[in-house]
Amino acid sequence: MNETGSVRTHFADRASTYDRSSSWCTDDTLGELMLSTAAPRPGDAVLDVACGTGLVSRLFAGRVRRLVGVDITPEMAEQTGDVLDELVIAPAEELPFEDGTFDIVVCRQGIQFMSLPDAVREMVRVTRPGGRVVLTHLCAYGDDDRDEYFEILRLRNPARRHFFRPGDVEALLTGAGCDQVSSQRYVSVEDVDVWSDNGAIGEDAREAIRDRYRKASPAFRARHAVAEADGRITDHMLFVVASGTRV
Repeated sequence: MNETGSVRTHFADRASTYDRSSSWCTDDTLGELMLSTAAPRPGDAVLDVACGTGLVSRLFAGRVRRLVGVDITPEMAEQTGDVLDELVIAPAEELPFEDGTFDIVVCRQGIQFMSLPDAVREMVRVTRPGGRVVLTHLCAYGDDDRDEYFEILRLRNPARRHFFRPGDVEALLTGAGCDQVSSQRYVSVEDVDVWSDNGAIGEDAREAIRDRYRKASPAFRARHAVAEADGRITDHMLFVVASGTRV
C-alpha cells in the first residue's frame, strides 16, 4: 500500500470516533485561537484542507461567503454534513482550484500526512495575494523532548510522515511564499488512554505508548508536565498555530 493509501485506511478506521479521539479536537479555546488568527470577514472564501469531519469548518460556518472542504478520506468527509458549501475529495498536493481562489486557507493536524513542502505550496498557490494561510499542528517542545515524543506520535499514528518542532511549521509557510509569518502556542491537556484509543491501532501499540511515558526521561516529563494518578497518564501537548500572508 502506498503512503496515500495508508493515510486513507488509517482515517477510515478512525472516522466514527475521530471527534472524541482527543481533547483538542473540540477544544473551544484552540478553535477560537485559529479563528482569530484567520480573521475571517463576511465576504471571504475559505478552504479547509484535510477537513476531516468538519470540526474546523464549523468554526467558519455562517461567518464567511463561501466555505469549501477538501479531504482524501470519504469516510471522514461524509460526516461534515451540510456545514460546507462544497466538499471535494482530492489530495492536498494537487488541489483542484485555480490560483488565488480563496481568501483564507486553513489546515489543522493535516500536514503530518502530506508530501512536504508540496502541499503547503499548493495551499499558498490557491490563496489570493494578501490572503492568509493558517497551519495548526502538534509539535515537540524542543530538542530535549523531540525523540521521545516523536516515537510516541509514531506509535499512535503509523501513517504519519512528518514530525515538527516550533519553527518548522513557520518555515514551511515562509518557504512556500508567505511573508508576515507569525505563530502562537497553545497547550492541550490530554488523557493518554483516551488519546491513544483512536480506533486505528491495537492494544499492543497503546501499551507501548503507556510504556514510553512510564520510562520517559526527566527532561521529557518536565517539558510535558506528565502526571500520573489512579493509573491514568496526562500529557500537556504543544500546538503551534502559524499563519502567513501570501505575497
